[in-house]
Amino acid sequence: QIVQGDVFVNKADRQYVQSNYDFFDRGSIFFQTKDGDPVSAATLKTGFIIAINPKLIGSVDELYNKLSSIIPLDHNDFFAKASKKQDPYEEIARRIEPEKATAIQSLKLPGVEVYKERWRFYPGNSMAAHALGFIAYKDTDLGGRYGLERYYEDTLKRNNDSVYVNFFAEIFANVQSTIFRNTAATGDIVTSIEPAVQAQLETIVSDVQSKWASDSVGGVVMDPYTGEIVAMAHVPTFDLNQYNTVKDISVYNNPFAQNLYEMGSIVKPLVMAGALDVCAVTPATTYIDKGAVTINGKVLSNFDKKGRGKATMQDVLNQSLNTGMIFVEGQMGKTAFKEYMVNRYKLGERTGVDLPGEVNGRMGSLTGDNDINYASASFGQGIATSPIN
Repeated sequence: QIVQGDVFVNKADRQYVQSNYDFFDRGSIFFQTKDGDPVSAATLKTGFIIAINPKLIGSVDELYNKLSSIIPLDHNDFFAKASKKQDPYEEIARRIEPEKATAIQSLKLPGVEVYKERWRFYPGNSMAAHALGFIAYKDTDLGGRYGLERYYEDTLKRNNDSVYVNFFAEIFANVQSTIFRNTAATGDIVTSIEPAVQAQLETIVSDVQSKWASDSVGGVVMDPYTGEIVAMAHVPTFDLNQYNTVKDISVYNNPFAQNLYEMGSIVKPLVMAGALDVCAVTPATTYIDKGAVTINGKVLSNFDKKGRGKATMQDVLNQSLNTGMIFVEGQMGKTAFKEYMVNRYKLGERTGVDLPGEVNGRMGSLTGDNDINYASASFGQGIATSPIN
C-alpha cells in the first residue's frame, strides 16, 4: 500500500482482473532548468475508455443519441460495433475527459462501461523529439522505440503484474516474496536538457531552414566543462503525441548519434590544435598560399581556388584555407596526424552518449600511407564522424 500506493489508487475502480485492458504505467522523463528544477518532458495522462457490450444494450439509436450528446462519436462506426451481438466488449471512445466520463456513468446505461486508462504524454509536443523518442507497439510489446525512451527502457518500464497479488490464493503462502518479486532498478529519468535553451535552439534551426530551404538543419548545445548536452534540436521534426502521422519514418532517427558526415572545415581547428601541441607549427609560422596544391597528380584547392600569398596560421583558420591545412598536416607528419585524429580525438569511436544506435566514425582512409588521403583529411574530407562526436 505504501510502495505501490499510486498504482493501487488508479486501479481501485477496477475489478481484480479485467481481461480486456491492462492499466498502463511507466516512469517519467524530465528536463532540468539551470536552477536544477525538473520540468516534465514525458509523463502519463489519465482519461477514460468508453466501451459497450452489444448483447446488453437496448435501442441502438437511443443509446447513440445519449452518448453522442456527451462525446463525439462516428455514427457508422458506432452502429457497426453495436451490431456485434456476440462480442461482449467493443471500445467506442478513448482518452475521454473525467467530467465527460462521469456524465456517462451517471446515466447508468445498460451495456455501457467506463474504464480508467493512462497513456504516454509529451507536454512539449515536438520539443526535443529526437532526444526523447517515443513508445510504440512492436507486435504486442509496448515499449521505447527511439531516443531516451528506448535507451532507458529497462529503467522506465514497469512490470504491471508485480503489483498484483491474489490475497486469497496467497494468504497461507509467502506473500512478501510475491509482492516484492520485482527487484529491477526502475525509476524516472532527469536529463541535462535545459528547456529554455532547447526552445531557443529549436527556433534558431527552424529559422535557418526557412531562410535557406535546407533539407536538414540541426544543432547541439553542450556544456564545455562537463560535456552535458544542454540542448539538441533538428528539423524536420515531429510531434511526439502524434508520431504516427509521420510519412517518412526516417525522421524518427537521431541524426546527431546515428548519422555520419564528412565534417569539412570544422575539423581544421582540431588539426591545428594538434600541430601546435606537437610544436609542428607556432602562431608565427607562415607559408605561401598559391590557392592549390598538387599531390600525386591530384589538385587540391581552396574553396575559391584563390591564393593569398604569405599567410599565417591564424589566416589559415580565419579564411578556412585548405592549402594551409595541407601544409600543417605535412609539418606534423602522418604518424602524429593520425595519432591525434584517431587516438587522441577518437573520431572513429562512439562517445557512449545515452542515445540508442550511436554509430562509429569512419577513419579508414588513415589506415594506409596515401598522401592524398591524409591531405584531404586535414580539411575534413575523406573521413566522417557523427555530429555528437
